[in-house]
Amino acid sequence: MTPRPLTPSRTGGAVADPTPLASDPIAEAHRQWQQHGWADAADGMAAVTSIMRAQQILSARVESALKPFELTFARFELLALLSFTRRGSLPMAKASARLQVHPTSVTNAVDRLEAAGLVRRVAHPTDGRATLVEITDEGRERVRAATAVLNASVFEQTGFSPDEVAQLNQLLHGFRRDAGDFAEPEAGD
Repeated sequence: MTPRPLTPSRTGGAVADPTPLASDPIAEAHRQWQQHGWADAADGMAAVTSIMRAQQILSARVESALKPFELTFARFELLALLSFTRRGSLPMAKASARLQVHPTSVTNAVDRLEAAGLVRRVAHPTDGRATLVEITDEGRERVRAATAVLNASVFEQTGFSPDEVAQLNQLLHGFRRDAGDFAEPEAGD
């Protein structure tokens, strides 16, 4: 018997894929918003709530794919980032900036990955105040295998058509840019 895929429960934890609800609770919330006099906000509420629910569903799929590799998505992202560098290492502060997470989150991820033998901390060769995080050979193998599974089971099968994926990428790129997540390079950069 094949186990059912994991999805987030309505209370936040991952559970076996539940029976679909008889109706869309976000559509009902939209109706209620309109009925209570908040029609101007109803579409935005439904969009934000739908995005947040989609994030839960996608996160559960990613975490399920990574579980056999004993990785969370945060640790996978750090390993992938390190595997993309020329030397396989980065200063911890630079890793934090590139992953757009607080330095404490990188420290926690490095602690767990180091305990698993997937990264190591090394002294920065020219800056005595900085520490590099460096991927190990075992870390490279683990992230390579995990990436293959994520690509096949999640990233190539998002649940959206290729055109929808392109539209989502364009919409979310503009949203993140306008929210100050990053700046577009100047012409000629």
